[in-house]
Amino acid sequence: MIKCNFKALLVGVTALSAYFSFSCAADTVQVAVAANFYQPLQQIAQLFEQDTQHKMQISVGSTGKLYAQIINGAPFEVFFAADQARPSLLVKQQLALAESQRSYAQGQLVLWSPNASLVDQQGKVLSSNTFRHLGICNPKTAPYGAAAVEALEQLGLYSKVQNKLVEGQSVAQTFQQISSGAVELGFVALSQVLVDGEISQGAAWLVPGQLYSPIKQDVVLLTKGKDNPAALALMAYLQTDSTQELIRAAGYSIP
Repeated sequence: MIKCNFKALLVGVTALSAYFSFSCAADTVQVAVAANFYQPLQQIAQLFEQDTQHKMQISVGSTGKLYAQIINGAPFEVFFAADQARPSLLVKQQLALAESQRSYAQGQLVLWSPNASLVDQQGKVLSSNTFRHLGICNPKTAPYGAAAVEALEQLGLYSKVQNKLVEGQSVAQTFQQISSGAVELGFVALSQVLVDGEISQGAAWLVPGQLYSPIKQDVVLLTKGKDNPAALALMAYLQTDSTQELIRAAGYSIP
């Protein structure tokens, strides 16, 4: 197995085509990804394999739960979090490389329902009290849940809707609850409801960014992946123009 130097690889990002052409032997990288970024990462994985011959083995969950798994010895090598705090903690705990941490995306929160008549463009339904349940992911483990609570508090509505909240363990579970009709509407990531730049079903209110702290999402190379060519190649691949274009198209901005 050829070992690629992480710092040298990042310096040479502009010459990625040359790096991939001489190729490190094909390997697999174990990736942990926050639920909101699972679908875009699947698309990135396909292109990554085509361009590098390396493969990703992807595990998905809430940022908090994945972090707990990592500190308890899970064999992940790259961690795509939905916040900056957990990657920073992993660096402090010497479970991740400090020089690898960076923001790969900034998420956007939406209030969404598959029932197009339920959600208006101003989010007035939240104060209407005409719904039975409001979906939200666990604010203690999922950054999108924390952002939703923050937005509701800023709007002065949290105490009014608190008894209607239905918590999912991740933003993916909350999306499923809303999609199935078990919950009429709820807070999810914009990336989950976009297809080709349009809301795929129903209607959504893009929650104004000033109502919640920026959802800057960091990626970090874990120490278990520091000698894996596939992990190093993935960290470099994230900085290519094509990958960043895909991230933007999925409903994120690049910090």
